[in-house]
Amino acid sequence: MRQARADEYAEFAAVRAGHLYRSACLLTAGDTHLAEDLVQETLGRLYVSWRRVSRVGNPAGYAQTVLMRTFLTHQRRRSSTERATDVLPDVPDDGRDMPLRLTLLEALARLPAKDRAVVVLRYWEDRSIEETAQVMNASSAAVRTRCVRALGRLRELLGEDLGEYARP
Repeated sequence: MRQARADEYAEFAAVRAGHLYRSACLLTAGDTHLAEDLVQETLGRLYVSWRRVSRVGNPAGYAQTVLMRTFLTHQRRRSSTERATDVLPDVPDDGRDMPLRLTLLEALARLPAKDRAVVVLRYWEDRSIEETAQVMNASSAAVRTRCVRALGRLRELLGEDLGEYARP
C-alpha cells in the first residue's frame, strides 16, 4: 500500500510540476531559481501529507493553494528581498514575444507580493474571486479591492496600450 501511494504521488508530481513552475515563475516575476525552490517546497509539503491530500476532490487545486501560500510566506521573510543580481539571464528566442514577456515580468515584479498573487490567481490561474479569497485567506471584498488596485498599478506601469511591445 505504501508503494502504491508513493507511485501515485510521483505520477501526480510529474504531471503538475510544469504547471506549478509556470505559476511560480509569474509569482516571482521571472526569478527562475526562486520559482524552482517554491515548487520543490510545495511538492515536499504535498509529499508529507499526500495520504490526506490524495483524498481531496481536487489535489491540483490544493497544490496551487500550497504554492501560493508558500510564496506569500517567503515574501514575508526579511531575506526574501535580497537578490544576487537584477539582470535577467540571456535566453534563446523561441519565437515568442520576449520584449512583451520581459516587460510584463518587470511590471509584475514591481507589484507588492499580495497584489502579484491576486493577479496571478485571477488572470493566470483563471480562478474566481471566491477561490482566490480562499487561497489567500482573505475576504472576497479584499480580493476585489486588491485586484482593482493591482490592475490600476499595472496600467500605470505599462500604459494603456501594450501594442508598442508586440511584434508586427
